[in-house]
Amino acid sequence: MPAAATAEPTGGQTVVVVTAEPTPAAEPTPATTDRRTPLRVFCAGSLMIPFAALEEAFEQAHPDIDMQMEAHGSIQVIRHVTDIHEQIDVVATADHALLPMLMYNTTDPDTGQPYARWNMRFATNRVVLAYGPTSPRADELTTDNWVDIISEPGTRIGLSDPRFDALGYRELMIIQLAESYYGRRTLFEDVFMGRFGKPIHAVQEGDRSIIHVPELLDPRPGSTIVLRGSSIQLIPLLQAGSVDYIFEYESVARQHGLEFIYLPDTLDLADPALGPEYGRVEVRLDFRRFASVEPVFQGEHIAYGLTIPTNAPHPEAAERFVAFVLGAEGRRIMAENHHPLLDPVRVDHIDHLPEALRPLCVPE
Repeated sequence: MPAAATAEPTGGQTVVVVTAEPTPAAEPTPATTDRRTPLRVFCAGSLMIPFAALEEAFEQAHPDIDMQMEAHGSIQVIRHVTDIHEQIDVVATADHALLPMLMYNTTDPDTGQPYARWNMRFATNRVVLAYGPTSPRADELTTDNWVDIISEPGTRIGLSDPRFDALGYRELMIIQLAESYYGRRTLFEDVFMGRFGKPIHAVQEGDRSIIHVPELLDPRPGSTIVLRGSSIQLIPLLQAGSVDYIFEYESVARQHGLEFIYLPDTLDLADPALGPEYGRVEVRLDFRRFASVEPVFQGEHIAYGLTIPTNAPHPEAAERFVAFVLGAEGRRIMAENHHPLLDPVRVDHIDHLPEALRPLCVPE
């Protein structure tokens, strides 16, 4: 069905929900009655536009299936399965590492099994710095001076919440990595110190920087930091001039026609060969958000993850959708939406992967 995005408040944050737009009444057919199989697909916000296009094409190719999609921050996507106990057919996140961390290690109380047994690395991305029509000094912005501009007093930065969204903790990693890259030893403090009621702070442990995120992450009144639950919620603020700069995935920036600059390869989290450099930073949540897991987010190159939960109510339909995404038509749609798939797609536990999907990927 056609998809539309709306913002809904949930537990103090705003999530983007993609729902079906109403269509004119028509004569009932097998493809338009409730006999269609509902397929619930929850994805990262950065996948919302390409997955909406996939939804339309997939339903045309499979009229017996009614795909129902929601987009949230990646951590929140998984919490809908593991904490809220919703039955979801396909999960796709902006960080593949979240799936084994939060789904392999969490057990479904109804079955006694982990919520997932396999994880595909199916797409990548890079982080860019986007600016709007009224952003100060945007005409001077370069790869060399962006750290000076965003750390100036009064510059308003939009951040995605690291407690819910993969880009949120990746933004923190990038700013910390930029300290050594640009020789700005106080950059992290310059950007964040005094902006929150309880501080985000970084400490050095050997050759690694550990960033600590408090349980309560509330910008102080008058703060130049604007926090949202998902990165795509910052785009209207940037376009309206309510914030000056945001970190965003390149695919999303292109989908929305944003102006942006590239960051150095050492900072944009896009190069697999620079994994050891990215790995010098990790982000820790200083509280237990999940019942059985204490998440630690390691710096690494960006790889999106996809799985079918073990309690998926419609696993056969889910397999058909995943096969469609990885097939020629799915690859074409993703590429047209500036988010090409990896080639090859890799899976960690191919022995647990449904047999129909095994020819479409390779084992790690």
